[in-house]
Amino acid sequence: MPVLRLFASVRLAAGTGRTEMPGSTVGEVVDAARHLYGESFTEQLSSCGIWLNGEPAAAGDPVTDFDEVAILPPVSGG
Repeated sequence: MPVLRLFASVRLAAGTGRTEMPGSTVGEVVDAARHLYGESFTEQLSSCGIWLNGEPAAAGDPVTDFDEVAILPPVSGG
């Protein structure tokens, strides 16, 4: 299964930073995470970036058991 990596506020909402998640596309992996982690996690996704193996990803991008999908909230700085 693909690995799902979560950072910052989405990590807190999910209660974990890394898990294996089923799916054959980026969108399926993210949908599985929505189902597993619930409403507070889902609410944060609209402002997050989604990456596949370190590159920006689209929902239809295919994934394999060797891939990593990462969800990153916006970065703020000072």
